[in-house]
Amino acid sequence: MKVLVVGSGGREHALIWKLRRDHPEHEFLVTGRNGGLDDVARCVETSPTDVDALVDTAQRERVGFTVVGPEVPLAAGVVDAFRAAGLAVFGPTQAAARLESSKAFAKRLMQAHGIPTARFEISTAKAPAAAFAAELGVPCVVKASGLAAGKGALVCETIADVEAALAACFDRRDFGAAADEVVVEEFLVGEEASMIVLTDGRDLLPLLPSQDHKRAADGDQGPNTGGMGAYAPATMLDASQQAEIVETIFRPILSALEADGVAFSGCLYAGLMLTSTGPRVLEWNVRFGDPEAQALLPLIETDLLALLMSATPEGGLGEHEISWRKGACVTVVAASVGYPSDYETGVPIDIPPELETDTAFDRDGVVVFHAGTRREGGRLVTAGGRVLNVTAVGGDVEAARERAYDALARIDLPALRWRSDIGWRELARAHAG
Repeated sequence: MKVLVVGSGGREHALIWKLRRDHPEHEFLVTGRNGGLDDVARCVETSPTDVDALVDTAQRERVGFTVVGPEVPLAAGVVDAFRAAGLAVFGPTQAAARLESSKAFAKRLMQAHGIPTARFEISTAKAPAAAFAAELGVPCVVKASGLAAGKGALVCETIADVEAALAACFDRRDFGAAADEVVVEEFLVGEEASMIVLTDGRDLLPLLPSQDHKRAADGDQGPNTGGMGAYAPATMLDASQQAEIVETIFRPILSALEADGVAFSGCLYAGLMLTSTGPRVLEWNVRFGDPEAQALLPLIETDLLALLMSATPEGGLGEHEISWRKGACVTVVAASVGYPSDYETGVPIDIPPELETDTAFDRDGVVVFHAGTRREGGRLVTAGGRVLNVTAVGGDVEAARERAYDALARIDLPALRWRSDIGWRELARAHAG
């Protein structure tokens, strides 16, 4: 069977890596290039946002199943188009994808159905947004409602920060149409966690909780990014708390969508803040997190393709369980210097050959997922903000983290930077216990 993966970043490399390990007999196609995908999938050179071209490609190639990685094609309606053409596909419809493509829609839906989230107001002009921010006081959060590649949430610790955030949204239009609506919300205090479920619209299958590190610098300092690293499992949520979140947050949001005539199937991700009064939803994503996927997929021992094919309207997910590898996984993002602002591309990087094979994972528990790289004149060079996801498994987070950073130290990365503290909260918990 041919399997098409839409997207070409670190998350998609991780998806293909896992799918290929489970099914080496299948042929894998991918819609774009990066330096790590060349040896594991055939590039079909189709834009992930050109819905008609994607359908044509799947039909021409006689693709048996398609997995949509990024949020932008989902928001553009790629799943609707595939289903209309009778093509099997994993992911939510355009209407369901509004949970991520419009923070304003998601906040209104949560408010209407009593799903816990931060106090907020939605504005289409600067003055009312500033007025509500003044009412909240600082710190507060200013968010572009639309898709902004993980960079549209601005934490404002001072009045000057609020003014700068609102100027970025309304005056300079840094986020373009994504800031046509702006959400201003209270700053929640607690620890963040990511919970992801697979669903066919009826049954839900939770993945292990994980934790992303969104701020650019150590100690959770600096601007928000698309994610500088992640680990799983995150032990601040025990099994009973995970079950409660499924019943009080995930099922209600699916019911809220259903009440509006929208059926959700695919992958549903809740970014949570664990406050002193319970978990509250920070954001919804409608696909695997990036880099959470890189920290979760190496721990899954179950056939991933079978899970994804069951998390569709055709159903059958209730017949599955997930078997997890014992231990933990840590992924560290190596990013271009300057990210998430301006950065240089085309800078050579050198990865030792022994880190670029599947035997590295089988032997040492290490795998390097490429996010923003390309091959140029026989050399591997940088081609994006987030460049590599250096990932490792181990008996616990501390062991996995040590392996990941040891592997990172073996890579020649002259123009890259990374956080040195991925998993620090988990380590603090372990040492305190």
